[in-house]
Amino acid sequence: MWQPDGWDVRVRLGVLTPHADVGPESELRAMAPADVGLHAARVPFAAMGPGGQMGLTVPLAPVRAFAEPPHVDDAAELLAAAPVAAIAYAFTSSAYVIGARGEAYMLERLTERAGGLPVVATCAAAVGALRALGVERLALVDPPWFDATLSDLGRGYYEEAGFEVPYAAPCGLPSGQALIRPEALYGWVLEQVPDAAQAVVVGGNGFRAAGVIEALEAELERPVLTANQVLLWAALRAAGEPVDGVRGYGRLFSAP
Repeated sequence: MWQPDGWDVRVRLGVLTPHADVGPESELRAMAPADVGLHAARVPFAAMGPGGQMGLTVPLAPVRAFAEPPHVDDAAELLAAAPVAAIAYAFTSSAYVIGARGEAYMLERLTERAGGLPVVATCAAAVGALRALGVERLALVDPPWFDATLSDLGRGYYEEAGFEVPYAAPCGLPSGQALIRPEALYGWVLEQVPDAAQAVVVGGNGFRAAGVIEALEAELERPVLTANQVLLWAALRAAGEPVDGVRGYGRLFSAP
């Protein structure tokens, strides 16, 4: 008699996302089971204009500023007032710029502002996922709007975490979130990823990539991790929820 109205969920997760970005919410909602609620707070990101428009490459200054007080801290505090069990920081590139130590400090700061609610971040989640899968060597594929400098910082982030990175580069597709198509990303990754890599990591929460995970894993016969995929995995774990209910989005969700 009654239609589903979104109220009957087993857990609610909060998401901190750039103010004009619809990518994280779109992919997280697609991957999450129906009984997982998702609730986003917008954080100002100076590199994004109306309609989510950005330049061909993203400057480092606004990327760094996104992770700094006061805006993201205020958003975390407000989001924590909702009945959410964990908060997911849906932004990749700031970790590249501030490094793993800076990211860890940011998470401590946000957790405190969120009243002790667990806060997880994309790159730290990727590191945890790689370790859970037993990966030592990875290929890093970044969005086309990450320039070579930013991508090199990403390589440094994972090398500092103890991984070998035989390949790291921005994806050679058109620079624009709305221009990315799954079939094009699939073909590009297959052509570029070296055999030396035990896994593929696709950076960028605004990079349309979740839909190709399973197809790439089947062809490459190795794990494929994307920004919003690892973020969902980490957020569910932080909330004390099982992850094996996520189907069709990679072997990560069935990893021990």
